Amino acid sequence: MRPRSPHTRGLTRTFTRTLAATAASGTLLTALAAAPATAAPHGGDGPVRSRGVVTAIGGLWLHDRPDRGSRRIGFAQRGQIVSIYCRFPGGPVNGNRIWYLLGDRTWAWGSARYIRVLGLTPRWC
Repeated sequence: MRPRSPHTRGLTRTFTRTLAATAASGTLLTALAAAPATAAPHGGDGPVRSRGVVTAIGGLWLHDRPDRGSRRIGFAQRGQIVSIYCRFPGGPVNGNRIWYLLGDRTWAWGSARYIRVLGLTPRWC
C-alpha cells in the first residue's frame, strides 16, 4: 500500500461521507478492481506522474491544502514546469474546483485553473 500524503488528510466532511457511502455500497471496490495498474516509467516503484506548466501571468501561489484560504507555502513562476502527483476537488478558483498536488521540492497544492497539463491527465487522489 502506498503511503498517503499528509496533505490529503483533513479532507472535508462531505468528501469523507461521500467516500464512506460509496465504499459501503460496494461501488468503490468494483471500480478499484476494474481499474488497470499504473506502471512506473523506467522500472520505478511509483505511479506515473503528470507534468504541467504554470500559466498564471504573475506566477502561482502554492498552498498547504486545496483551498485559496489555506496557508501559502511556495510559489511557482509563469512557465515553470511542475510535477503533478494527483488531482482533487477543492475550493473554486475562477469557477475551477480542481487542484493538483504537486510533488516537486515539497508537497503543495496548486489550482488547476493556472496549470496546463502536459501529456497525461493526472489521476485522482
